[in-house]
Amino acid sequence: MKVLNDLLYTKSHEWVKLEGNLATVGVTDYAQHSLGSVVYVEGFVGEDVNQFSECGAIESVKAASDLNAPLSGKVLEVNEEVIDNPELVNDDPYKNWILKIEASDLDEVNNLLDSAKYEELTK
Repeated sequence: MKVLNDLLYTKSHEWVKLEGNLATVGVTDYAQHSLGSVVYVEGFVGEDVNQFSECGAIESVKAASDLNAPLSGKVLEVNEEVIDNPELVNDDPYKNWILKIEASDLDEVNNLLDSAKYEELTK
């Protein structure tokens, strides 16, 4: 499984790239591999979310899962290309982000995993 060093991760297999207080969020390679063929992706635009709470959904032919917010804040945008073509998550889960959150509490970054800790989790 591919894990990128410049991202942070959740125990529920979301990745986050933080630029200032803008958090770009997707699911990890481990998650997309475990799910199998992704057929549906949803994100809750305009919603205020709390860290680790539901902010969307992802479904595959095998299972359905909540998408959880890695950071608290407001969901600013969903990737319409991924919503319209959910299989893009299987093609490259790190390139094909799902949503962007305006983070409201950057101290919550301390609750996330770095790449080494995430690799340990997925062994």
